[in-house]
Amino acid sequence: MRSMTLFAAAAAVALTAGPALAQRDPAYAAARAAGQVGEQPDGYLGIVGAATPELQALVNNINIQRKKQYTAQAAAGSTVQQMAFVTGCNLILRTEAGEKYQTPDGRWLTRGAAGVPVRDPRCL
Repeated sequence: MRSMTLFAAAAAVALTAGPALAQRDPAYAAARAAGQVGEQPDGYLGIVGAATPELQALVNNINIQRKKQYTAQAAAGSTVQQMAFVTGCNLILRTEAGEKYQTPDGRWLTRGAAGVPVRDPRCL
């Protein structure tokens, strides 16, 4: 029961993190629109296909910022992994048509115009 309470608290905090994570620089927006990067179930950004040094640096920088945010939010009673997972669920749900996301089994899919993305069954 305690883990469900922590999970619910993590979900509530992760929902408030949306605006901070939604701030995209032009390079990130371009890589996302081109399908070079996508959201992963673990709450971190992943590279779809071949990585260039510039793309790897961009993804590393974003993931470092995300981990800092998850760590700060985890102080409210969850773990960094719980915060990252809940945020990953929400980020995948918020992908737009044409954007990439990773399924729980590791496949990269492109979000269609209709329907919901394939997410981990533990996502609320």
